[in-house]
Amino acid sequence: MSKKKTIIGIIVVIVIALIGYFSFFHHSAEKGQVVKIGVMSGDKGEDQIWDEVAKTAKEKYGITLKTVKFSDYSQPNKALSDGDVDLNAFQNYPFLKNWNSAHKTDIVSIGDTWTTPLRLYSDKYKNKDDFKNGDQIAVANDVTNENRGLHLLQEAGLIKLKDTDKATTQDITDNPKNLKIVPVDASQTAKSLKDPQFAGAVINTNFAKSAGINFDSAIFVEGLNKDTTQFFNFIAANKKDENKQAYKDVVKSLQTQKTKDLVKKLYGDAEITVWDYNK
Repeated sequence: MSKKKTIIGIIVVIVIALIGYFSFFHHSAEKGQVVKIGVMSGDKGEDQIWDEVAKTAKEKYGITLKTVKFSDYSQPNKALSDGDVDLNAFQNYPFLKNWNSAHKTDIVSIGDTWTTPLRLYSDKYKNKDDFKNGDQIAVANDVTNENRGLHLLQEAGLIKLKDTDKATTQDITDNPKNLKIVPVDASQTAKSLKDPQFAGAVINTNFAKSAGINFDSAIFVEGLNKDTTQFFNFIAANKKDENKQAYKDVVKSLQTQKTKDLVKKLYGDAEITVWDYNK
């Protein structure tokens, strides 16, 4: 073998060794990483789910996943942008779109989690088709939930809307029963159900649960379809970090059959895992 070939061979071996070294070093760094994920303060069931995800992350990927709890929806995205947490998991797509627009942030979804179907309730009627001309229905008045509540009423066949993901009552294009859709504070939707002036109310699951309302008493439930995929929840990261392997591994730690079974056991049909839903 010539001297030139020998030198080339040595260089190739060194390059391969260096690639292997840095690959191993990077993998080891990911393995020992601590990842903080921002979540909303919830019930014991949610704590149990995140405990199970953290266990999988540790056992399978060597990642220490720590949950950081927040008390209102204005906090987790700010914490993510500020670097106080690495990820968060609490919001749906319209909420994130509005947040990014309002705060000039660049936060993205890196993996769907679950959805909590919205429900229409009535103490007056047993069927969605029973509403009478001029009846009043309460919906939440914040940007995200008013849009979602109106889309639920459209899905139920009670109204029609313009094609928008920021729907308000001004975007109703067809209302055959002249229903009066009344936006109220989300925390008041359950109370509206007992108010005689309302024939129905669109109530988020957490408020229905707090008010002791039986989910099975709903007269219409939001379905899984192309219009409701926008309301799926997800794990979010800053755009610059979306391809970090450790963060991808956190997503994989959540998106398991074990998580799916646990959510079903804890919440029945009140919460549905959606990462394997074909959009």
